[in-house]
Amino acid sequence: MTARAGGLLVAGTTSDAGKSVVTAGICRWLARRGISVAPFKAQNMSLNSYVTREGAEIGRAQAMQAAAARTEPSALMNPVLLKPGGEARSQVVVLGRPVAELSAAGYHGERQRALFDTVTDCLEQLRHTYDAVICEGAGSPAEINLRHSDIVNMGLARAARLPVVVVGDIDRGGVFASFFGTTALLSEADQRLVAGFLVNKFRGDVSLLEPGLAMLRGLTGRQTLGVLPYRHGLGIDEEDGLRLSLRGRIRDLPAQPPHGAEVLRVAVVPVPLMSNFTDVDALAAEPGVAVQFTDRPAELADADLVVLPGTRGTARALAWLRERGLDAVVARRAAQGRPVLGVCGGFQLLGERISDPEGVEARPAGAVDGLGLLPVRVTFAAAKTLGRPAGTALGEPVAGYEIHHGVADVLGGEPFLAGCRVGQVWGTHWHGALENDGFRRAFLRRVAADAGRSFVPAPDTSFAGLREEQLERLGDLIEEHADTKALLRLIESGAPGDLPFLPPGAPAH
Repeated sequence: MTARAGGLLVAGTTSDAGKSVVTAGICRWLARRGISVAPFKAQNMSLNSYVTREGAEIGRAQAMQAAAARTEPSALMNPVLLKPGGEARSQVVVLGRPVAELSAAGYHGERQRALFDTVTDCLEQLRHTYDAVICEGAGSPAEINLRHSDIVNMGLARAARLPVVVVGDIDRGGVFASFFGTTALLSEADQRLVAGFLVNKFRGDVSLLEPGLAMLRGLTGRQTLGVLPYRHGLGIDEEDGLRLSLRGRIRDLPAQPPHGAEVLRVAVVPVPLMSNFTDVDALAAEPGVAVQFTDRPAELADADLVVLPGTRGTARALAWLRERGLDAVVARRAAQGRPVLGVCGGFQLLGERISDPEGVEARPAGAVDGLGLLPVRVTFAAAKTLGRPAGTALGEPVAGYEIHHGVADVLGGEPFLAGCRVGQVWGTHWHGALENDGFRRAFLRRVAADAGRSFVPAPDTSFAGLREEQLERLGDLIEEHADTKALLRLIESGAPGDLPFLPPGAPAH
């Protein structure tokens, strides 16, 4: 155990610049070197979350970064999680437990600043346990309207004396202006910690970029610490669904030919406030399984399997389905014995009745009829269920995790992962069930039979193995394309003391 670990903050010129991927890549590179390392994100806004062994809820991106670091995820790694809901409000989760439901205006300011001690205490605990802590910022550090209450970008870097590396997505264009402008909009004290830049998602010949990098160094006094090439399929569990097309394959996973004679088509319904859509990643990883998000009735009717994913707004999702006529499509599938799977909020949608008497999720409080396809009645409770259940289904062991306020009263049907099944309509609160290889194959065989498809699951697909390969590729990205010696110096020694000030700067904080 070290007295106090080295550290680094990975910031970005924009949201989705690649901070999460770079943080995970640095964690894996350090872990390969035998350095004990932990990820950290002080404040995350995400509907994709995970439950740790101690029963705490954190962002899935931080859980995946912990896997990259070869360590067990904990609430210390993501002390503040904001889960967006309706009416521009978010649930505030602190150290893995929900504590409030606030508007953006109600959170930013005094409430956010009050969490600063919690955030810095968690970071210090990690720095006394690990050799290095790699922190991820949020959005951009140059959001000058929010700097006074910042606890995740330069506010954290200043408090913990962390050197900062700024990541820019060159695929969007304007990366040089973004690097310069981001730095020049920071106060002089903040700028002293901005130690360099990382170009992300570059396509082409790096030699054509080098004159610009040299000019950027002349203008800013800071070097570019790497040019990371564009690579398909490198996204880790993302913070939200912004990158998902409503009508496209999930993520950047490459198509793989089927193991059997036919492809199995899976349609995922992109309900409002969709959460933990990562549940279907394991399906997309199967050879011959084509996964797409779609809200087109014809595509749902034609698919071999329809998945209703989780949502933070069950009543809102029901209204959305009915407005588009998708409720009727799902009902026809059920009547025809064609497979439908509901997970968490999607499971609740399939039930008979959803009651929220205290307005835990819905406003106004009240009750609505569900799709009526499963004999289940759901009542929302103020206490959130967080757990890591395990059991069996279809003759296979299954482990998953639960994150929900809705309490399901299952009144009939065949038991299925603490939920139920009627005909070919399946419902469970368990996230992550499809990541269990044996169960996933058994479920797909059942779906293929019911859909009349000559589809055979590959016998050797290991979802955990594919995840590990992906994390290794992230480590390769840093090791092969970043200045690892410079990164290690920053982690161990902090930002250089001679970094110049770029005017105009922002007012001091």
